[in-house]
Amino acid sequence: MTDSGTKFKIFKFLKIILSSLLITALLLFTIASIRTLSLDVNVGLKLARWEKTSNISLVIDDPQREQLLAHFKEAIRIPTVSFSGEESNTTALLEFDSFLRKAFPTVFSSSLVRHELVANYSHLFWVPGLQSVLVPYLLLAHIDVVPASESDGWEAPPFSAKEIDGFIYGRGTIDDKGSLMGILQALEYLLIKGFAPRRGFYIGLGHDEEVGGYKGAMNIVRVLKQRGVQLSFVLDEGLAVLDGVISGLEGPAALIGISEKGSATVKLSVSMVPGHSSMPPRESSIGILAAAVKRLEENPMPRLFGHGPERGTFEHLAHKFGLPMKFIMSNLWLFAPLLGRVLERKPDTNAFVRTTTAVTMFNAGVKVNIIPSLAEAYVNLRIHSAQSLREVLDLVRSTVGDQRVKLELVDGFDPLPVSSMDETSFGYQIIKKTVLDVFPTVTVAPGICIGNTDSRHFKDLTNDIYRFAPIWFKPGDAQRFHGINERISKKNYEELVVFYFSLIKNCDIQKLPTPHGSIHEL
Repeated sequence: MTDSGTKFKIFKFLKIILSSLLITALLLFTIASIRTLSLDVNVGLKLARWEKTSNISLVIDDPQREQLLAHFKEAIRIPTVSFSGEESNTTALLEFDSFLRKAFPTVFSSSLVRHELVANYSHLFWVPGLQSVLVPYLLLAHIDVVPASESDGWEAPPFSAKEIDGFIYGRGTIDDKGSLMGILQALEYLLIKGFAPRRGFYIGLGHDEEVGGYKGAMNIVRVLKQRGVQLSFVLDEGLAVLDGVISGLEGPAALIGISEKGSATVKLSVSMVPGHSSMPPRESSIGILAAAVKRLEENPMPRLFGHGPERGTFEHLAHKFGLPMKFIMSNLWLFAPLLGRVLERKPDTNAFVRTTTAVTMFNAGVKVNIIPSLAEAYVNLRIHSAQSLREVLDLVRSTVGDQRVKLELVDGFDPLPVSSMDETSFGYQIIKKTVLDVFPTVTVAPGICIGNTDSRHFKDLTNDIYRFAPIWFKPGDAQRFHGINERISKKNYEELVVFYFSLIKNCDIQKLPTPHGSIHEL
């Protein structure tokens, strides 16, 4: 065979390869373009014919507004702090119990409501429905708050409930007394108006959520299990309404948490024979442990963006972005690896991409001239939905890669199951409808909680747990959560009351409507 013949065949082969690549690229672009133009995951049941519920409506007049704000401020002023699993302000918890009975007299005196204390400080309310065949649901909130000190830089004392420019400042305004008071205030108004639900529901108020919920929420679960209760869905705190927080997003977005990341706290330790600093060994316990910690920080967990609920978040929001982001987010089947690389650059969005690794404590040494015998570090990991606790522990062990470093799991659990969110999902669709009833301009999307809530303890009682409260977050507000200057606007607190009032009413249907697209039009 001549050289010219060989060159011709190579040229022909390359031409075929390039043509195939071009056709493939064109086909992918066409598919992606069609999906970008046609993807609409937000229609849901908007146009469907919803079953009518009670005609009771809520219009808050000035005297009511003044009273509900006064009660909310009083709730904030009671320092129901959880310091640890063993230490909490029990005096404040007892004071809060007395306050609730005074603030919501109808709730505590109505023959429709059954109330009981659980584990001394938590509360469980049961409002039976007129139709016992309808599966009940549960609204969750928690009484306790994290510690706060004015010396940290608060603009107002953290338990003062002081008003500044239309905002109420104080620990618990966001987490979680806004939801707690909003739920009970909504029930108070409904009962006063003569509301008697067809579908029964529970309200659970835990007293130690901030330290794990092992005494409050877990004992509420125990009580419900003993009574054979199964729930249609659970709604707890979690995600919120984000306004201007997501760069490039047109308008506010309400994210309903459909899962939570798992968690693990791992203790790393190195033990050696102590010695004098004048005769140091080649490696100290501190050096060995520091090297192990450095390896963990330099080798993050694998990128898993697109393999968990975060994919649904971006697809639901895609139509609210301009090009090219709309094109990319509508086609995560193609662009998930690219978007994951972009998101991992910032700590707040990296949390959606992978299991995060945070070294939170490092302890060693007792004297400047003594080489310590023991060095310890604690690592907190928040586990992505596509991984398990065991997989993460195996990766930590292989990354540390040093048998001199002892690994010990202090506590941990797998990511929570992903709750349903399709057009047959009663809880999700009711929450979504309520959000749109109260905030018509908001885009609703599923999300994932990177923190943990009391709701995780209820997974044996229901398949569907949602984490959402209609608290508005603007840029910078997320840092107020467990930080300084926690606050909520007076307007937003009133919106919480209206939201829970509407939610309880909206739940009072027998079943979801048939999706609009499934209805035969004559």
